[in-house]
Amino acid sequence: MIFQTKINTKAEQYLKNKEGMLELLKKLDLHLEESRFQGAEKHIQRAKDKGKLLARERVELLLDKDSFFLELLPLIGLEGKGFGPGGTSVAGIGLVSGRLCMITSNVATNKGGAIDYATLRKSIRIGEIAMENGLPTINLVESAGANLPEQEKIFNFGGTTFRDITRRSKAGFPTISVVFGNATAGGAYVPGMSDYAIFVKDQAKVFLAGPPLVKMATKEVVDDESLGGAAMHSKISGVSDYLAEDEVDGIRIAREIVQFIRPADEMQPDKCAVVEPLYDPNEILGIISPDIKVPYDCRELIARIVDGSEFSEFKPEYGNTLVTGWAHINGYKIGIIGNNGVLFSESANKGAQFIQLCNQSNVPLLFLQNITGFMVGRKYEEEGIIKNGSKLINAVSNCETPTITIMVGSSYGAGNYAMNGQSYQPRFLFTYPNSKIAVMGPEQLAGVMDIIQREAAEKTGKPYDEEQAKMMQQFMIMEAEKKSNAWFATSEQFDDGIINPVETRNYLKICMKVIHNKAFNASGKFGIFRM
Repeated sequence: MIFQTKINTKAEQYLKNKEGMLELLKKLDLHLEESRFQGAEKHIQRAKDKGKLLARERVELLLDKDSFFLELLPLIGLEGKGFGPGGTSVAGIGLVSGRLCMITSNVATNKGGAIDYATLRKSIRIGEIAMENGLPTINLVESAGANLPEQEKIFNFGGTTFRDITRRSKAGFPTISVVFGNATAGGAYVPGMSDYAIFVKDQAKVFLAGPPLVKMATKEVVDDESLGGAAMHSKISGVSDYLAEDEVDGIRIAREIVQFIRPADEMQPDKCAVVEPLYDPNEILGIISPDIKVPYDCRELIARIVDGSEFSEFKPEYGNTLVTGWAHINGYKIGIIGNNGVLFSESANKGAQFIQLCNQSNVPLLFLQNITGFMVGRKYEEEGIIKNGSKLINAVSNCETPTITIMVGSSYGAGNYAMNGQSYQPRFLFTYPNSKIAVMGPEQLAGVMDIIQREAAEKTGKPYDEEQAKMMQQFMIMEAEKKSNAWFATSEQFDDGIINPVETRNYLKICMKVIHNKAFNASGKFGIFRM
């Protein structure tokens, strides 16, 4: 059924929402511009003088002409003390020789491409996405190795990246590494563990210990090229499989290899003809408010992202604070679950049933998360809100079809779990710049703490300082606001990136293509539902 919009684009609330969202998008654009920083001008010029390409230029040359590039985690580390938003790597999904590939490129002109903690976490998440979706990985390598001031964190978790290269290889999803410069110490294992290694002549330097450390450890005096140059590794050690004449040749070889690796085990669902939504996606900015307390009908959002604005709603008259139904995105079938208010027992039961139906039909799921949590109070406890909420969380936990989550508003408490938050391993999780994620809202948090402190004072017979309590409440609200907003969340890797709501359909079109790159077949099995 085609959804009939009720939006008035001249209404005061619509215009207010749009103005506020546009301000948030300006902030997003500024942060994304920061993430594209590739180092000081002198370092960039030095690389160019040596005939080197920059990290993003390498990615562009590798991709097919006119291919999309779904950049992932561009703002990780935004509010940290590392090397800036996005760390020292560019990562995302694009088409190489017609094949979906995960691509990572070290930004060698920023801190020598050294790996800070944010960059490491980004690398681990990128590996997970590649594995889940059966993507070959192409590493464009040039890095000074671990950032030593953070070595205690990087060393303990860094082995994950090497482990996962080999596990993806075992599963049939190869890694191709093109080495353009330094890959030293632990970084030498990136090409060493890859299925295919391409070393650029006179540039690649791959060794466990550089000449100074070798001299200190063994008294041997040796130069870079003899110790770990591209020619030596291609002709003597065998660490390199291909000796590239220059950077462009190295990228050419990588593209050629992709043509001959095992074809993807693609899912071939019945696809419909693609029909663009009937409504302008720019209207999303007036539908959704930067103030997450302002309600809206999530069907209005759905109508602007699905094919033909057609949405076949499931149980529309029951549990109406949760909207469930089927649609198509870029011709692919998808089940959609969206919030229209707090979760009651009825909405939780409806959601659990809908997830079972999607698993039975082998249909992926999209969660549009805008949830304050489950309803609380004596009446609702007696009605079994814990029991019924647990059914929904059970269904989310054991869902075997691929899932995608977009945080389009609030994400509070167990509502985050019921709506497929990060802990439930969605294939992709994106957020809108207005979104908030926390145990509860800042005002509720401050209020609960005030009640606890008042009760503690009463029990001990101490007077309660109202003025100090008021100041403490304001401080807690400010701190909670700061640590629950989208910028903090993306910095801490609670998502795979903040997106412009207008671009939602474009992101989902790519995600749908990616999740169907590897066949899936749900068994329909779930854990025990408490009846």
